[in-house]
Amino acid sequence: MKHIIKSSEPQEFKDWKSLENENWKPTYNDLQNPEKQKVYNSLLSEQGYICCYCERKLIKSDYHIEHFKPQEDNKFPELQLEYGNMLCSCQRNVGKGEPLHCGNSKGNWFDERLVSPLDDDCETKFKYTFDGHIIPADRKDKFVDITIQKLELNIDKLIDMRNKVIEPFLDPELTEKELSDFVTAYLVDKSNNGGKFNQFYTTIQYLFT
Repeated sequence: MKHIIKSSEPQEFKDWKSLENENWKPTYNDLQNPEKQKVYNSLLSEQGYICCYCERKLIKSDYHIEHFKPQEDNKFPELQLEYGNMLCSCQRNVGKGEPLHCGNSKGNWFDERLVSPLDDDCETKFKYTFDGHIIPADRKDKFVDITIQKLELNIDKLIDMRNKVIEPFLDPELTEKELSDFVTAYLVDKSNNGGKFNQFYTTIQYLFT
């Protein structure tokens, strides 16, 4: 889980919300393009085009706006249009038989102790293994383990994807210098990589730096 630094909400989104009057109170269901696309663009940009939870590359038309604190009436409806509560998660279009993970598996479940990518120290809460698993950095912190379970970060699909990213770095023919250069190139800042982070960024960062 990579730390996300929130930017200011898009001006177009802010202007749209300011249209509220005695006859109309905006809700998330009212949010449509072009304002919704402006929100998407801003979320994608601040996350470097990787999922807020698993760090999978966000592919066009296969991501959705995730409310970290659920917007349902019995949860946090007052936060449904709060930009600071919005993230971008993968899996907008879930194929038949495809396992749910990240925002879809979390659903409406919430606990204040859930690890958030908005937490300054979120990256220190997890460890990554060479076989593609994610585990708590502190085994005594049960809510890191619960976070992993609720987001389904260790399903076979994601483990396999992480393994495919890790494997090239384990090439025994790489010299120490070549490996170092390879890692540095992979962990390039999004500002120097077309606004994007490479997927599973923190996995490679943890294992090879």
